[in-house]
Amino acid sequence: MIARILIWSVGDSMTTLDELRQHLPELPGGDRWISNEAAERLGLISYGDELPDLGEVPRLIGKEPEVAEEFDVE
Repeated sequence: MIARILIWSVGDSMTTLDELRQHLPELPGGDRWISNEAAERLGLISYGDELPDLGEVPRLIGKEPEVAEEFDVE
């Protein structure tokens, strides 16, 4: 199994965390949206062979995630 972590900094993006929360799509079981208000960061932790549909999130943020890592889950 693969775990993926994506993290966007939204402080210098085209949107805010509050606006993004209104557009977060439902995720498959086990996957989770994460956020850090103080650092103005939004992230995704996803498990499986493919990333779930991210909906409008990438378009609203207007850039690729600053962190995009894959890990083998033992």
